[in-house]
Amino acid sequence: MARFGQLVALVGPSGSGKDTLLAGLARACPDLHVARRTISRPASAETEPYESVIPEQFAALRADGAFALHWQAHGLFYGIRHRELVPLQDGRVVIFNGSRRALPGIIAYQPDVRVITVTVPPDLLAARLAARGREDADEIAARLKRTDLALAGHLTSGVVWNDGTPEEGIARLVELLQPVNA
Repeated sequence: MARFGQLVALVGPSGSGKDTLLAGLARACPDLHVARRTISRPASAETEPYESVIPEQFAALRADGAFALHWQAHGLFYGIRHRELVPLQDGRVVIFNGSRRALPGIIAYQPDVRVITVTVPPDLLAARLAARGREDADEIAARLKRTDLALAGHLTSGVVWNDGTPEEGIARLVELLQPVNA
């Protein structure tokens, strides 16, 4: 009988570098599966590879049961399709860019999900948010106020301090995942 894999949610504030870490992790650990999200946001080459849909399409997909996991954050809808979790059935690790606010639903779906938090100093986070140019100063200030969103009641499997180069952050994430990936 095949061993069921491990689901890992990578969470942290917008701008903490989750997408960069996941892209590097995919290169460093090809046996891991980085789940591709479906997002109600126009396609962009500047972020993670994701399936872009309009909100009405997202609602229809959700109503049809296409998503194993779904949540709403920052005015957008996010989902992980069932097909993205199939590698779990082969004993593989599946990791995805999640949301701290979505953790109750994620844990309800997969109680033994590992939650890894990505964090950066507030000044670096503010600079990253400003550099990506998606929000104005007031929106950035609001995001910074949410950076301390508590994970109370949710077990975390570790923290990746992502305050250096992308390579340093990726190495920290790979190291943290070693017990899962062994």
